[in-house]
Amino acid sequence: MPTAHEGAVLFADNCTACHGYRGEGGILVGDQTAPDLTRIAARNGGELPRAQVLSQIDGYGRGKVPAEVMPEFGALLQGDLVPVEVNGVLTPTPRPLAALLAYLESIQVSR
Repeated sequence: MPTAHEGAVLFADNCTACHGYRGEGGILVGDQTAPDLTRIAARNGGELPRAQVLSQIDGYGRGKVPAEVMPEFGALLQGDLVPVEVNGVLTPTPRPLAALLAYLESIQVSR
């Protein structure tokens, strides 16, 4: 299974420009805001909503966030598939996407 460290490298390469090196978000160009990724679980009753997080990262759950704000990361959908538990079901997930999920789980805070 991918580790949080593996996900941290991907995060640094793909996410820090908007979410910052600590994942705490901030103001973007055009008065858009990148959310604080360290508090996803806190905003969701203490549980990280894995399916929603995976959908947001891979681009399939775009819905509320336009592509100009949250880009689609096609490269994260490539690579070996690993089983990730999502809502009680082991779901084949591209390894880079699973690694990012592991990293995001590791940086959750309850403050």
